[in-house]
Amino acid sequence: MNDLAGTISTSALDGSPAACLTRARSLIPLLRSAADRIDANNELPPDVLDAMHEAGLFRLLLPIAYGGFELRPVDFIQCVEAVAEGDASAAWCMNQGSGCSMASAYVAPAVAREVWGGKRDVLAWGQGPGAKAIRTDGGWRVTGTWTFASGSRHATWLGAMCPSFEGDGTPIRHPDGKAWERTFLFRREQARIEDVWQVMGLRGTGSDTYIIENLFVDDAHAMTREYEPERRAFGPLYTFQAMQLYATGFASVALGVSRAMLDAFVDLAKTKSQAWSTDQMRDNQAVQNIIGYSDAAWKAARAGLHKVVDAAWDDVSRAGELTLDQRIQIRQASTYGIHVSRDLCHAVFHEAGSTAVFASQPFERRLRDVNSVSQQTQGRRTHFETVGLYMLGGAPNPRWL
Repeated sequence: MNDLAGTISTSALDGSPAACLTRARSLIPLLRSAADRIDANNELPPDVLDAMHEAGLFRLLLPIAYGGFELRPVDFIQCVEAVAEGDASAAWCMNQGSGCSMASAYVAPAVAREVWGGKRDVLAWGQGPGAKAIRTDGGWRVTGTWTFASGSRHATWLGAMCPSFEGDGTPIRHPDGKAWERTFLFRREQARIEDVWQVMGLRGTGSDTYIIENLFVDDAHAMTREYEPERRAFGPLYTFQAMQLYATGFASVALGVSRAMLDAFVDLAKTKSQAWSTDQMRDNQAVQNIIGYSDAAWKAARAGLHKVVDAAWDDVSRAGELTLDQRIQIRQASTYGIHVSRDLCHAVFHEAGSTAVFASQPFERRLRDVNSVSQQTQGRRTHFETVGLYMLGGAPNPRWL
């Protein structure tokens, strides 16, 4: 029996996909006007966070039972893309926090309401090689350092992913012999935060490092993500893993940034004359070619991403399982969307000439942001090797799928 039954909560917001997308798009002017402050402070400012919370943008993948909207992935990534047209860091944090909220499907309802029950509650986490959790009475002692914790400055809870060990130091393993990695949830104020986020792009994500030492976390706040025996929410959305939402969401960040940059270039080309010339940019055949080709490439990458995500949803809704083939296709389309977006932004930046180098113009920040998206795990070129290996009959590493 689904133990979420009877816990349905209501929200004043319309949770339909169309309404969520409308609210996301309505924030674009605010996000663009706040871009300088977002970059300067390396975090999302209070007015931006207020607007995002009011629009419910961190609750799009949260179960309806906990006041979320439980959107289909294809509807969710359109909201991410829209926010990215306003500001990449805001969209990145939205996607990261939403992906983390998928963990709500693996904890008891009381814990889910504790972690996500407040209107402004957000979970964030990062990477923690070398971390460990030691079994103790009633819970775990967790120690480690986690990096790239996007959105951790406005998060209310943090997560610690690490392998688990018995009290005597013996590794705890799954029946198949693999290390048993658990995720431990704790309040942000229990960690030591290190401000390390001085970077080229995506500055506003505030992706800091956090440290905990011998922190006790009880069993209720420990879970094994994407482990079927522990899953408590059974809608089709939670058959997907957070990895697929991160991949498609961050690809949609790149697509939103590149769409905004291309649109800004079209506006510029309609009115600008090239230096030392009376010729209009709009009459330049090279400019015309770049605009026409870039628009086609963007539409193709976006359509391909949406197609594979939609197809996976249909199959999962019917069969209740996300197959390896579907995960491969999502990985391929996501990585391709990031690369197409990055290449588009480089072409447009160059053709915009000296105008593009000014911070007052809508080009250089977007170039920095899209390059930072492509540097993250989801943009690795080696993902294409994974896809090629699979197509040739090999067995790819499931970790990146």
